Amino acid sequence: MPIDTDLRRLRVAVTGGTSGLGLALVRLLTAMGARVAFVARGAEAVGRTARETGAQGIVGDVGRKEDIHPIALQVTAGLGGLDVLINNASSLGPVPLALLADTDCEDLEQALAVNLVGPFRLTKALFGALAASARQGRGAVVVNISSDAAVNAYAGWGAYSASKAGLRHLTAIWAEEARDEGVRFLSIDPGDMDTPLHALAVPDADPSTLKLPELSASEIVQAVLAALPGRAAEQRVGESA
Repeated sequence: MPIDTDLRRLRVAVTGGTSGLGLALVRLLTAMGARVAFVARGAEAVGRTARETGAQGIVGDVGRKEDIHPIALQVTAGLGGLDVLINNASSLGPVPLALLADTDCEDLEQALAVNLVGPFRLTKALFGALAASARQGRGAVVVNISSDAAVNAYAGWGAYSASKAGLRHLTAIWAEEARDEGVRFLSIDPGDMDTPLHALAVPDADPSTLKLPELSASEIVQAVLAALPGRAAEQRVGESA
């Protein structure tokens, strides 16, 4: 997909940035010239992605309270501030997927820690930097990656669905409360994608029926650009011929 957008001034942080949608976002944003910091748990994968894309790699787990402030400090120090935060890292909960009656409490806690509490903590830790960017006229956007499971009840998806439903509503509340600060909040469902997470959840799925994460990444970047002041009219993601 040709890219005709210059985002050299944009500073973006992406969680879960070494596979699936997160990796597609890091690759696309760096190709567009944005300054990107990404977070993931595996040091080897973080190093490999950083070398490939030139983005700033941060080893950390958004599901661990102790990791949040070190992550936030590395993001703002490395990028010199922050314009866009994409909370993409996700946990399925129990694997294989399990009915709620068969779900261990610890598996539910893990899904909530990564999918709901983690984005809350990281957003809170970075909110000052985002609000500062908005005051400077650069704009500020937080994207929380959602799912159709956040609004539809699917048997076996209880831990994941409950956490994503909570994140969806949390996003709506953040949007109301941060309006006067100029920080925009978006909840985006990228669709069923051909990613390692989806393969883990539905191992028998036909990849040819699933959306490419690169397409979802392009749609998310377009939504971010539309939410930034002055960007919608003057910049766009290039479409394939």
